[in-house]
Order: sequence, then structure tokens, then C-alpha cells
Amino acid sequence: MIYELSGDILYSSAKVIVQGVAPNDDFHLGLALQLRERMPLMYKDFRHYCQTKHPKSGSLHDWMSPDGRHIVNLFTRDAAYDHGSKPGHASLSHVNHALHALRALVQKERVASLALPRLACGINGLDWVDVNPLIQHHLADLPIPVYLYTNYKKGVKACEPAK
Repeated sequence: MIYELSGDILYSSAKVIVQGVAPNDDFHLGLALQLRERMPLMYKDFRHYCQTKHPKSGSLHDWMSPDGRHIVNLFTRDAAYDHGSKPGHASLSHVNHALHALRALVQKERVASLALPRLACGINGLDWVDVNPLIQHHLADLPIPVYLYTNYKKGVKACEPAK
């Protein structure tokens, strides 16, 4: 079941927090920057993963902190592997494939709950009216609570209904 919420995803009680990034992203904006500042080890592990595995857009990077915080980075944007290059634009194809990979991870790992923002709709991003149906298609029938943070409110803990 998907619950659309207003609030700050960083205050979510979901077992997994999801964000959209590019392979080799520098995490300098938005949620990625906040996660980088709060979890520098995650960012370090992400960079190492990207430099050694060269992941493709449309896949994901799964990370768990020593204290049990679980982050999934969905590769929704084009990669930034060339020296000095910036991450490219998001595409509906990348979002679709990454959500497919996320669904498989949730089922394999028996994830209890998810929280995700409006994926790939940030700066120079996609249109929410195009992305939302993909999220609904891949995640709506999961037997877990999926908290979709559609309206960001800094520092506000949303009321997340239990299943």
C-alpha cells in the first residue's frame, strides 16, 4: 500500500530510505547532500562501489549502516564517469528499470517498509505526472507500507500509517 505524505523523509521510520542518483554522483544537492552529510560512510562506500563496479543507470546500490539504517540508491540518471563530468539527466527508462530492481530487492530481502521521495523530479528532472505511474506500477501491490514523500517539509515528521 502506498501512502502519500508531506514531511521530511529523513525522519521516516521506514526500514529502507530510497533516493534517486546517478552512477558516480557527487551528492551535492537535495536529499543526496543531506544523506552525505549525515552518513559519510554511505557516501564513501557508494563512491567505492561506483569506481570499482561501474554500475549502469537503471540499477541500484544497496547500503546498510553499522547501526542498521538501510539506504537504497536508485540509478535514475545518466552516469558521470568522465573526469570532471557532471551527472546527466534522469530518464523514465532508468526510473522504470531501477524501480523494477527495487521491487526485486524488497521481495528478496523481505523489506518491511519503504520511504521514497518524488524520484527523479528534482532540479532538471522529470515530470511527476510521468514518474508517479511508474512508482504505482512497481510498488503499489507490495504487501508492505510504502511511504511516498510527495511534499517536502524540512524538519517535519510525517504521520506514517502502519500496515
